[in-house]
Amino acid sequence: MSGAVEIFQALADPTRLRIVALLRAMELSVGELAQVLGQSQPRVSRHVKILCDAGLARRRKEGSWVFVAMGAGAAMPALLAAVDAVWEASGSDHWAVADTARLAAVRADRAASAAEWFEANAGSWDAIRSLHVADSAVEGAMAQVLGGERVGQLIDIGTGTGRMLELFAPQAERALGVDRSSEMLRLARAKLAEQGLDRAELRQADLYALPLADGAADLAILHHVLHFAQQPGAAITEAARVLGVGGRLLIADFAPHEREELRTRDNHARLGFSDDQMLGWFAAAGLSPVRTETLEGGELTVKLWLARRTGDAKLEVKAA
Repeated sequence: MSGAVEIFQALADPTRLRIVALLRAMELSVGELAQVLGQSQPRVSRHVKILCDAGLARRRKEGSWVFVAMGAGAAMPALLAAVDAVWEASGSDHWAVADTARLAAVRADRAASAAEWFEANAGSWDAIRSLHVADSAVEGAMAQVLGGERVGQLIDIGTGTGRMLELFAPQAERALGVDRSSEMLRLARAKLAEQGLDRAELRQADLYALPLADGAADLAILHHVLHFAQQPGAAITEAARVLGVGGRLLIADFAPHEREELRTRDNHARLGFSDDQMLGWFAAAGLSPVRTETLEGGELTVKLWLARRTGDAKLEVKAA
């Protein structure tokens, strides 16, 4: 009974009801909530604390920012259905109209920041892209390898700008992107909002300590991430930990190369990977190799390696 009282007391405030409505649309920082609500951050933080204490919202720290998302308790669907019924019976709300307009402004601010960052950094990105087959070919090969089957939980490890979530989150019931960089997560958040994928979750985390329980994921992706890792084997082992029975890991990265400037200029810790290296790490992590693809078409060769948490599937080797 006390839990129910706390929940309904938390909802018994106009500002907190507005916050719930906003969080249903997308995850927002406390500063962004303050911007939409037209209130101070300390005041908004107090309201957020009440919602979190009641299990109606969740907070997480990302660099110097604090983000807020909807709670994930079992009672949430029923509670939100009840709120919807009350709002529908009450008719139009001028606050809801105003909040929707201000939320659009937040999305626009995110998009503008992302565009500014891309413009400043496009040169280094384009220099690397010019060395290998087109991104569209890599992405098409990844989609072909994975197939179109639905998955429960997807995790994109080192999500960067969120491109893998753009491509594969629509196939998943739940999608999570993790990255160490709060700046990259802000870029991803802006891009995903443009694609209508606000519901994909983004978290600041290290690839050696993923924020998922053992066996919680059905598909994990490491797209051009592993060459930045000082301990690739440990990263693969951690990815394997979060995969459930039959879960798959797809890695896209470079074959061995000698472009030393990528190490000095772009902080690549590894100059590509051989099949023997990758299969050794799979074996150590308890993964069964399923398929490899070789994508040539430039000075750098891109490789795809697919493995499964369990099973005796034979390795298919293909060149493209």
